[in-house]
Amino acid sequence: MEALLPLAGMRIVEISSFVAAPLGGMTLAQLGAEVIRVDQVGGGPDIDRWPLAPSGRSLYWAGLNKGKRSVTVDLRSAEGRDVAARLAAECGTVLTNAPPRGGLGPGELAARRPDLVHVQLLGRRDGGTGVDYTVNAASGFPSITGRDGAPVNHALPVWDVVCGLYLAAGLLAADRHRTRTGEGGRLRVALDDVALATAGNLGYLAEAQLGAPRERIGNHVFGEFGRDFRTADGRVMVAVVTGRQWRDLVAATGLGDVVAALERALGADFGSAGDRYRHREAIGGVLASWFAARTCAGIEDALHGTSVLWSRYRDFGEVAAELGGRPLMGELDQPGIGPHLAPGSPLLFGGQAPPAPAPTLGEHTAEVLRDVLGMTGDEVAGLRARRIAGEG
Repeated sequence: MEALLPLAGMRIVEISSFVAAPLGGMTLAQLGAEVIRVDQVGGGPDIDRWPLAPSGRSLYWAGLNKGKRSVTVDLRSAEGRDVAARLAAECGTVLTNAPPRGGLGPGELAARRPDLVHVQLLGRRDGGTGVDYTVNAASGFPSITGRDGAPVNHALPVWDVVCGLYLAAGLLAADRHRTRTGEGGRLRVALDDVALATAGNLGYLAEAQLGAPRERIGNHVFGEFGRDFRTADGRVMVAVVTGRQWRDLVAATGLGDVVAALERALGADFGSAGDRYRHREAIGGVLASWFAARTCAGIEDALHGTSVLWSRYRDFGEVAAELGGRPLMGELDQPGIGPHLAPGSPLLFGGQAPPAPAPTLGEHTAEVLRDVLGMTGDEVAGLRARRIAGEG
């Protein structure tokens, strides 16, 4: 008999769109929770967001909603919101980034069910708006990215991703509090706070307060020796974060005498991380010709068996071509998109669970309304006919 996942039996209503909240919900679904995503009839603002499959279906939406159930109701109508509110009260746990609508605010839902857990994503704690792109611009990180000139945004919506995981952790903490005390609760997570907390936790803000803001250093690793190198057939990233790794790098490249002479000339000790960082340009100049004269395969042979951290730079096409050997990936036949390799959860609980497809929009409306709210077939059909619930 297949072992139950740790969140089996937990039921969550997710009213969300875009990245953070759907990612939080999917994280919980992959751990066994029944996550019921509620969307506007016809789809929310992320239903057709790029990237798209050749069929025109959103790979983005499918990727962030794997393993969930999908219900659609007319959230613009009072009757539709009442259906969503009844569903939220019955399930007892809500995850959302949607602005409050009549009947769906945390206070109104708690009036229906006093022990309700309500987890909400905000742009800013004061209720102001914010998305990853604007929060990132205000966070300080683009000012230290790249080498010179204008600020450089990241391609990864990192604050959305981190916030999604905070949402999942916060929801589980609130659920545990309810289990221990019988009390529900309202938990809020602001995207802007997550970025600020991260900058503070990693020391960037204290560094600026106590000295000077971090400078732009391109692909160098701050406080250590690490940078990218051009090779005969590409480019690699090398990182040295321990004394052993530094010694292994010097030995593998055969540049011990040259490095020792450089140390003497600079009055430096490259066994110290600080000196390796301070003299990174000089060290990089010594090593650059060694990497440039070799292919990536030759570098792999030279560094094999050492402790040196390194990797060849790859594009997404190269990564996609090599997915078959990764145990995280499984074959997924997504309706409207077709078969492709997709990730399961990186959280392993006894083994790698295969990825589950995302639902089609509104796929589970009828069965959820019947099974969770106890509606009759005629009641569901009536809601569908008036376009209050379900597609069609």
